[in-house]
Amino acid sequence: MTRDRRFGAMLALALDVVVPLAIFYLARAAGVNHWLALLLATIAPAVGIGWTWARARRLDPTAMFIIATMALSLLVALATGDARALLARESWLTGAVGLWILGSLATGRPFLLDVAGKVSPTDMAARFDRLWTDNPVFHRWVMLASVAWGTAFLLDAIIRIVFAYTLAIDTVPAAGTVSLIVLIVLAQGIAMVHGRRSGALTLVRDHG
Repeated sequence: MTRDRRFGAMLALALDVVVPLAIFYLARAAGVNHWLALLLATIAPAVGIGWTWARARRLDPTAMFIIATMALSLLVALATGDARALLARESWLTGAVGLWILGSLATGRPFLLDVAGKVSPTDMAARFDRLWTDNPVFHRWVMLASVAWGTAFLLDAIIRIVFAYTLAIDTVPAAGTVSLIVLIVLAQGIAMVHGRRSGALTLVRDHG
């Protein structure tokens, strides 16, 4: 991954995960009610999308999806005034991502393969494409990794709904983030173990 792409990935992580949590808990510490604190926490992803658009002068489908999700969140907030409904709306995003990853398997071009290509140097992205087309071991590995990641996001969506309506409101944002991290680590662990055992990782690392 190039330095610019690494920086972009780290910035996106901060804007999408760390900053919203910080905004929520700082707002709560300042005495802001749950509903408004959750609404304020949606600002960071919007800033991230604006920054991406300013650099690239275009919005990709993922950014458009996030914008649509935030717009729906705002409508939910204004229509219900219910903090728990705002918490539950987090499941829309992770659930849709899970369905997107799994659904892409039927298109012949898995979403994870596209992501790997976008965050990798040009020569490595081209290698991924060749392996996907010509090598059944790599092909099966990408398919399994996609199933693992897609399932992780769907499980996260279910867990977030349960958290939203059963836990204390102040604990839900942190608990949901921890849940997602654990599920992603498990999904990536499954992919890495299979990659080592099948030889797919060796194929990726072999530059010959």
